[in-house]
Amino acid sequence: QVQLVESGGGLVQAGGSLRLSCAASGRTFSSYAMGWFRQAPGKEREFVARISGNGGSTVYSNSVKGRFTISRDNAKNTVYLQMNSLKPEDTAVYYCQTAPITSAYGGWGQGTQVTVSS
Repeated sequence: QVQLVESGGGLVQAGGSLRLSCAASGRTFSSYAMGWFRQAPGKEREFVARISGNGGSTVYSNSVKGRFTISRDNAKNTVYLQMNSLKPEDTAVYYCQTAPITSAYGGWGQGTQVTVSS
């Protein structure tokens, strides 16, 4: 069964940190660049970060650059998002997906909720 399962979200105060994980199954994980996306209430889903299949290249949105770090462990079929210096505007449901978006792992997973209090 192909799927992506996100975890690691929670409630944190502004300035705090969280580490998200996304476990992939059913495909050759290292063949795919992976990304993190987020959707805040009432807003469209937006790009957060992307990492190449071998982990050698990363891209970040301007809103998280310098605060978030994307990484991956292909042996564990897992992609991570280390989030530091969190701000209330980072509050959203966070999703992982191939980047560019494909149907390789089916549709979007359930995501993981991140809530940053001020």
